Formats: sequence, structure tokens, C-alpha cells
Amino acid sequence: MTVTQQIITIALCVLGTMATRFLPFLVFSPDKPTPKYVQYLGKALPAAIFGMLVVYCLKDVSLFNGSHGIPEAIAIAIVITLHLWQRKMLLSIAGGTVCYMLLVQLVF
Repeated sequence: MTVTQQIITIALCVLGTMATRFLPFLVFSPDKPTPKYVQYLGKALPAAIFGMLVVYCLKDVSLFNGSHGIPEAIAIAIVITLHLWQRKMLLSIAGGTVCYMLLVQLVF
């Protein structure tokens, strides 16, 4: 990529990010209540996204080859344990990721 293409790419990424951050404040005024379907999406989508991420992360795990899914199972157990213990999503995700990477790089 040329420097011009890199600048255009970064500018478009910034524009897209800013548009998705500011658009809800422009569309939904503070004077009116938020529509029920938007409230429903706010409650339902986070769990749906995490469910999709779990499926995506485990789609290529083979129980019959390689490490037999052991590092993945341990990392999942760490994520669940951390979440039940601390109830902090970022800690759970980071802890599971670090655990998995250490297992894959150093143990399996």
C-alpha cells in the first residue's frame, strides 16, 4: 500500500468508528424514551455475540488430533471461573486468553 492508500484507509476506519459511536446520539433524542426494540437489542446482542465468538473459536478444535482440545477446555474453565468469581468481563476474557496462549506456547 502506498502512503496515500494507508492514510485513506486509516481515515475511513476513524470515520466509520466515529459514525457508529455518534449515530445513536443523533438518532435518539434525550427527550424521548428509547424504543423498546433498541432496549431489547441492547440486552440480547452481547450474549449472542459472545455465543457466536465461542462457536467461532471452537469450530476447528479436534478432539481426536493434536492436543485433543485440552488447552481450549482449560481456558474455558478459567474464563468461567474468573467470571463467576469477579464478574468482570475484561478480566475473564484477558485471563482466558493469557491462559490459552501460555498453554499453547509452553505446554502443548
